Amino acid sequence: MSTVLVTGANGFVGSHIVPALADAGHGVLALVRNDDAAALVQRRLTPAQRTSVEVRLGDVTSPETLPPALERADAVLHLAAIARDWDGGATLRLVNTEGTRNILAAASTAGVRRFVHLGALGVIDDPDLHYGGSKAKAMALVRDSGLDWTILSPSLLFGPRDGFFNILAGLVRMSPGIVPITGKGDARFQPLAIGDLAKAAVIALGDVATIGREYPLGGPRHWTYREIMEEVLRGMGKRRLLVPMPVALIRLVASTSEAIHLPFPVATDQLRQLKYDNTGPLDAVRTGFGFEPQPMKGGLGHLRRKVKGQEPDAA
Repeated sequence: MSTVLVTGANGFVGSHIVPALADAGHGVLALVRNDDAAALVQRRLTPAQRTSVEVRLGDVTSPETLPPALERADAVLHLAAIARDWDGGATLRLVNTEGTRNILAAASTAGVRRFVHLGALGVIDDPDLHYGGSKAKAMALVRDSGLDWTILSPSLLFGPRDGFFNILAGLVRMSPGIVPITGKGDARFQPLAIGDLAKAAVIALGDVATIGREYPLGGPRHWTYREIMEEVLRGMGKRRLLVPMPVALIRLVASTSEAIHLPFPVATDQLRQLKYDNTGPLDAVRTGFGFEPQPMKGGLGHLRRKVKGQEPDAA
């Protein structure tokens, strides 16, 4: 088994993949930016898993912190990324693109050739798409790195502490009985269970046949945004009226909120991304990794609790 440096170990994806790697017998070097994040990683592990996990401090946007973090690593699993910012894409580029460039360079210098990267489904290098462009550029850097790379590109991820679905659940909680949906609600997605992504990551790290390949990963069916919202309501045990709202109106509210740094569930950048379907082949998980992905239907019960209540020690 290998020793894997996992960037973004304290994030949603990392919180599920780090224990999966430990359970599979890998040693894990969990890279986080500060002591609070380090404590969070440890708190989410069982006593047995903690024996396989060493937390290291570093930041992919600070290249000088990466060589010490890579000591004794045999492979890198690069998860660190952000989904939105407040400065027109500057921080998205810094973290998602330049952070990837930095960890690739550090791995190459350290002689760590195996590199598994968390990409994203449906992104393209378009200057109007801040998140999508930053991720697409990062994926291109990985392909051109000369390392033994694998890219896992999932659609929306669901599971305890997820981002997208918990945002929708928060919108339901503050709703007086009516929940707006964007436009016609016909944008398409292919939600994947976070446990299935963790399983695929573990398999990829141990299978040389995945080197030099990119995997578009999604669940067993395609869902429209309206259907997702209906499933969120079922998962929460709530009833709300779903009312289509013009994209132009949502964009106006979102842009105003961003200008004064008020929280709003949807970013203007995310609205621009909606014109691209977030879907891939329905059999990609089975053909790539040999197992059937979990359906999302009936799988959103974690949304009955707020995010803090979804932590392992709060269940």
